[in-house]
Amino acid sequence: MRRLLFIIAIFLITTFTAKAQYYVDYGFSVGASAYLGEFGGGEGSRKDFVLDMHLNHTKWTVGGFYRYRISNTFAVKGSLNYIRISGDDADSQNPARRGRNLSFRNDMFEFLVNGELYIYKINDVGGTGRYQNDFNLYLFGGVGLFYSNPKGEDASGNWVALRELKTEGVSYSAFNFAIPLGVGFYYTINRKYRLGLEVGWRTTFTDYIDDASDVYVSHSDPYIASLADKSSPELSAQIRAENPDAEYLPYPSTYQPGRKRGDPTNNDSYMTATVNFSWAIRGRSKFYKAKHSWVLGKKGRRRRKSRAKF
Repeated sequence: MRRLLFIIAIFLITTFTAKAQYYVDYGFSVGASAYLGEFGGGEGSRKDFVLDMHLNHTKWTVGGFYRYRISNTFAVKGSLNYIRISGDDADSQNPARRGRNLSFRNDMFEFLVNGELYIYKINDVGGTGRYQNDFNLYLFGGVGLFYSNPKGEDASGNWVALRELKTEGVSYSAFNFAIPLGVGFYYTINRKYRLGLEVGWRTTFTDYIDDASDVYVSHSDPYIASLADKSSPELSAQIRAENPDAEYLPYPSTYQPGRKRGDPTNNDSYMTATVNFSWAIRGRSKFYKAKHSWVLGKKGRRRRKSRAKF
């Protein structure tokens, strides 16, 4: 009985290893990042998705990933990313936001587990018959956990972490969940290298990626007050002079304690667009060669030499 269980275990391990070696790739990604929240934005009220983004505040992201292809139509990928996002009211076309005069940047660490659904595939790009290059287009979605550390710039030009200062008088966690959704593709070269592109959107469960969500509060510490409220009567007067016909014009009373500082009815979100490069792992075991010798190319097809007998 023990011998039978041992044989079954060896068979399962060998089978899984063979398939894992064929379906696994790992690599890195680099690209751009952007955010949608309280700061910046276009003219008028808040707009959802990419309609309220300012491309001049596009930042960067780098990361690494490990992907396991479960079947021809489905894969699971884990990734760890370092993402920077930022926003600035000075770039907004909304007079009230510009008069608020707040800005931020945030260096975030993100861990994602995504499922990939392959919706289009070319097994042999170019029709060479050698199956060296393939193309895969997929949709993805999953769950993510990220670390957020919003910072504001003080009068001396130093970036100061804002979460512990409680600029709105409330506490919020540095760790939050996100739901990633997106589309991507990759192109396999010589059965070994994979070059791809991926665009993903993250819906989060927090409104404090930018440290702004609700209303102004009073602060006894002048330094914290200067970070929480950067509006000024001079800037409000300048904006009113430049936009006499605008619907919402800033006045000093617009930014007093108890007045609107953010929009608590909508959580913050962010997106990335990355170029991905990875290496496909190919097995070399006898079992693997027997089952998938066509993947290995010429090196995998060793002909048996026959000797003449006299």
